[in-house]
Amino acid sequence: MKIRIGYDIAYESSQPIPMLLMLSIEESRIADLLTPHRIVFGPPTAERVFRDGFGNICTRLIAPPGTFAMSLDALVADRGTPDIVAPEAEQLPVDLLPDETLVFLLGSRYCETDQLSDTAWSLFGGVAPGWSRVQAICEFVHRHMTFGYDYARPTRTAWEGFNERLGVCRDFAHLAITLCRCMNIPARYCTGYLGDIGVPPADAPMDFSAWFEAYLGDRWYTFDARHNQPRIGRVVMARGRDATDAAISTSFGPSQLIRFKVITEEVR
Repeated sequence: MKIRIGYDIAYESSQPIPMLLMLSIEESRIADLLTPHRIVFGPPTAERVFRDGFGNICTRLIAPPGTFAMSLDALVADRGTPDIVAPEAEQLPVDLLPDETLVFLLGSRYCETDQLSDTAWSLFGGVAPGWSRVQAICEFVHRHMTFGYDYARPTRTAWEGFNERLGVCRDFAHLAITLCRCMNIPARYCTGYLGDIGVPPADAPMDFSAWFEAYLGDRWYTFDARHNQPRIGRVVMARGRDATDAAISTSFGPSQLIRFKVITEEVR
């Protein structure tokens, strides 16, 4: 399967603005590219690429005053298979977890484990550890929260989402991640492309999507509390503790988003 990915994003500012971007696909998918993966900036500007502590490909630059645009149009090969479902995947005791997963058990900016620990154990303490427990968390969040683009708020935390019972995909992910961590299951936030492949097309403009991964057995597995079903064609851009670590763009100064278009579609 071939998937077209890309975006056309523009900001406006009255002064030079340092920016940090996470708009490249993850390193493991670079070998799947069928066309060059090159971010085009307008006007052209100097940039520097580095990898952060989570392995994300990051771009640093200084956006010039006025309108500053960034765009990408690329083709990526995909297996065309749904997310893996592994009911036999086991939950490891904390003392047997790999060192690098422990940070994903801790509270973070949008994931207040201290606020939701008692709730998590009351809801899922009786569910068998492992895949069943993570799936039960996904099903709870999927039923508990109502999705809507009008509900977007960049400051909403997992605790607030739990109480408000609404949000966008990142809010679903944050709540599910927090409940997993409360149950001693490492969980990390993911953002990237997820088109309407194999499902009826949504009656809304395409956007980047957020989901999460839980560590079971000896690997990370994909879960999606918003859709709550295996999906085809995910292309990860960034991972982290929560949306703070995987923001597609961070501006270190006043700027205004004036254009935002995302492309992710199957090419037949």
